Amino acid sequence: MAVALGIGLILHLQSLIQQYTGHAFDVATYAHLDIIEQTDTAVLGEDVMAVYRSLSPEERSKTGTPEYAAHYADVAEKQKSSLDYLSEKLKVYIESGEVDDVYVAMFDEETSALVYVVDPQDAYHFSLGEWETVEISEARKFLHWDGEGILYDLSRTETYGWMCTAGVPVRNEAGEVTAFVLSDVTLVNIYPDLIDYLIKITFGMIAAITLIIILISYYIKKEMVEPINAIAGAAEAYAKSGPGENHDHFSSLNIHTGDEIENLSHVMADMEKELAQREDSIRSITAERERERTELRMAHDIQESMLPHVFPPFPEKSEFDIHASMVPAKEVGGDFYDFFLVDRDHLCLVIADVSGKGVPAALYMMVSKVILQNSTMMQQQPDEILKATNEMLCTDNSIGMFVTVWIGILEISTGIITASNAGHEYPAVFRRETGRFELLKDKHNMVVGGMGNSVYDKYEIKLNPGDKIFVYTDGIPEATRNDRTMFGTDRMIDALNVNPDASPEETLTHVREAVDAFVEDAEQFDDLTMMCMEYMPNRKDRS
Repeated sequence: MAVALGIGLILHLQSLIQQYTGHAFDVATYAHLDIIEQTDTAVLGEDVMAVYRSLSPEERSKTGTPEYAAHYADVAEKQKSSLDYLSEKLKVYIESGEVDDVYVAMFDEETSALVYVVDPQDAYHFSLGEWETVEISEARKFLHWDGEGILYDLSRTETYGWMCTAGVPVRNEAGEVTAFVLSDVTLVNIYPDLIDYLIKITFGMIAAITLIIILISYYIKKEMVEPINAIAGAAEAYAKSGPGENHDHFSSLNIHTGDEIENLSHVMADMEKELAQREDSIRSITAERERERTELRMAHDIQESMLPHVFPPFPEKSEFDIHASMVPAKEVGGDFYDFFLVDRDHLCLVIADVSGKGVPAALYMMVSKVILQNSTMMQQQPDEILKATNEMLCTDNSIGMFVTVWIGILEISTGIITASNAGHEYPAVFRRETGRFELLKDKHNMVVGGMGNSVYDKYEIKLNPGDKIFVYTDGIPEATRNDRTMFGTDRMIDALNVNPDASPEETLTHVREAVDAFVEDAEQFDDLTMMCMEYMPNRKDRS
């Protein structure tokens, strides 16, 4: 109804505006034909505009004053008979044409002004040469008219409100426009016409809609409400029925509406039968999922048992202290860490991250861990260990998985770690002399299991008494909170330096607390694995 009213009002308003503009243009056309036969209006317009354009802006600003009128005294004397004739003739059109004003004036595009030549209206009268400001768009519209259609403009004035100004150009012998015969019509009478139209169409629509509503209500009750209530009753009875009971609540309905509601009753009956058939299937699926959860818990326990988890791991070794942890994102993870004595003077440190998540990554992790440990026992240097491990993992690697590895072998007697990095995160080293952890940006080589015949580099890290090394997987710096901001290595280093003198176990606790505080309630998407080792060759002496 609102849309129909809006469209109707717009169409009616357009019709009224066309009526008013057409009438104003007709009056201006008749007046133009009448006056150009009796007076040389074109010359009069040229004389007035010649004086106007000769005045300075300061002189023009005095329009409406005796001083300003004096500039047009010669024109008024020269054209007195034409001015008197035009004034009387245009008054006749004002009185008989049902318009507000008929006058002769000229637009000046440069100053955006309408300069009056003859204005016979008693109220708001403009004398010869007086002017008022108009919109530049209106001036250009009249001055550059192509002669097609009706020449008019709609504008809002302080005196008349909405006004329609229509006009016909007055041309000299050269065809140049020197003035316009203009006709003004106020649009104030549009509002009563619109209100009357609105009242009539509103009452007509209300009557029609009321009748339609009554008919539709009766139809809805018989064809929709009663069948839907029947379906709702059957649904309530079905909801109250217990497992294993006969389900024929919907199939017993007698609905024959021939539309979507009847189809709905048939669908509900089919659904009722299908749900009954699926109850046993759901119970079976639930039991299967419980079995899978049990197996995942067992896999978690197996994976956890493969990682060193007794601390301190080597009570007889006082030259170092070590602690590690791994928190999988799912029941099982792809990260792993390891540390073991190669011989009495060499400690192997390993941290790795398998590509992927879940059970496949966990299986690949266990295989990689075993191969790495076996390769370590057979090789002396970390680059050779990684090369041997890579060759074994690349053999028949149809699943395309790989693992990033940092491996370091500590010579306990000297504090020298010989390390290699296969695409893993940078380690962080604490120096007792500086009292701070800093990232050690070592050289990254190809990941293990990615490409056969890969070559790996090795480098050395010299640890002095009291120095520490911290290694981790990408789950730490890439821990992400809900706004997608990552924890990053800078925050990790800040967490490590909260208490630089802390033990390795306390250091891991500080980092985990910082990560948890940062991510807040965001879901953990990656495994969180880290390991810290402090070199303390003189601990016996200090104790």
